[in-house]
Amino acid sequence: MENYQHQAVVLGGSMAGLLAARVLAEHFERVIIVERDELSGEWAGDPVADPREREVRRGVPQGRHPHGMLTAGLNVVEQLFPGATDELIAAGVPSGDVLGNVRFCTNGHRLRQVPIGMTALSFSRPFFENYVRAKVLAMPGIELRAGTDIVGIDADPESRRVIGAFVHRRDAAGVEAVPADLVVDATGRGSRTPRWLTELDYVRPPEEKVQLDLAYVSRHYEVDPEALEGDIAIVIGPSAVAPRGGAVMLQEAGRAVVTLFGILGDHAPLDDPGYRAYARGLPLPYVTDVIERSKPLDDPVKFRYPASVRHRYDLLQRFPKGLVVVGDAMCSFNPMYGQGMSVAAVQALRLGDALQRDGVAGFDALRFFRAVRPVIDIPWQIAVGGDTALPGVDGPSDTRTRLVNRYLDRLYATAAHDEVVSVAFSRVTNLLDPPTALLRPAIAARVLTRRRSAAA
Repeated sequence: MENYQHQAVVLGGSMAGLLAARVLAEHFERVIIVERDELSGEWAGDPVADPREREVRRGVPQGRHPHGMLTAGLNVVEQLFPGATDELIAAGVPSGDVLGNVRFCTNGHRLRQVPIGMTALSFSRPFFENYVRAKVLAMPGIELRAGTDIVGIDADPESRRVIGAFVHRRDAAGVEAVPADLVVDATGRGSRTPRWLTELDYVRPPEEKVQLDLAYVSRHYEVDPEALEGDIAIVIGPSAVAPRGGAVMLQEAGRAVVTLFGILGDHAPLDDPGYRAYARGLPLPYVTDVIERSKPLDDPVKFRYPASVRHRYDLLQRFPKGLVVVGDAMCSFNPMYGQGMSVAAVQALRLGDALQRDGVAGFDALRFFRAVRPVIDIPWQIAVGGDTALPGVDGPSDTRTRLVNRYLDRLYATAAHDEVVSVAFSRVTNLLDPPTALLRPAIAARVLTRRRSAAA
């Protein structure tokens, strides 16, 4: 077996894994991405007209459903791959202003739209992922081992350091030990790191969970160009009165994906009449308007998401050297908020910062976990706060939570006509500012002095 010095192994070719590999390439002579799905690094840049012909990875069952990069995430992608935004737009990805051309509705209110000078892209997950994968694999020193199962991790005799991974390529016999100076777990919600820790006589990370029983039901449409009135996306969030939501997102090749989502078993039917009827139950009519003016291109497909889960690696006192966890393997957010890929992108950047500061030999995963805690705290607070405000979702019901929810109700109503508040809310949801920015005196004054008659 060859003995590679300064080699990193990334478990999982997810978006988190790809972006981590891109950053690792600046610090390791060789980076190996291990992925169970059969993949290539090719990206023709030509959108496929028929959505049924687009490659959706088996390991990403949510790949048929809407995805997006929030501004914070897109900024990272642009930093890691300069010119990426322009290349994707040139390849046919719809683009617009993140607030001026994205119709965002929450708690029954349509937020006021105004251009704020930040680009938003609206793409399909396979198209965007294929683009990023091709960019990553074009870098020297990065290798993809597709069609390969992850068997486990390898550790030194004292279990103090992880020294590699055990893998099995499905077209070969036997298990192979792949040595590594750093193993990155980017395997998503199915991560086995908590189990591996117990096998190495470490403590499993504490877990936070919010049960949702959420389901997405999505369908592609040939859209009337006028149906979106110049917007590239429409997002209708659930409300306490109508706890279901929906979205329309333009995609490459002149398509749009329409998704309907509901929690606690209130899931959209898969038949056409039932799908349309469910859409009419959304808090606002915009998604229904698009459906009624558009031609379906395929049948609805369903994706279930049982719970949001956060593994608190940042609270551990011991963790083996040579191992780190990123992306959904660390925290899996309710996909309704579109945060996952963007949080993974920011984590990748912070991983690079840690390696730059400490070097490969001095890298400390616990220090990294604590450094990225704020990166997770903000979107987790946004998602959990929104979810637990819905009827039937377990969450805190103390006086402070009730006061915050009451304030947010007034903020949403204010943002329907006040562009200053709308911009502030957009910056928070795009992970540019913390939620506390909505409590700043200049914003709170506009919210608390809003005339009730001005509510939209």
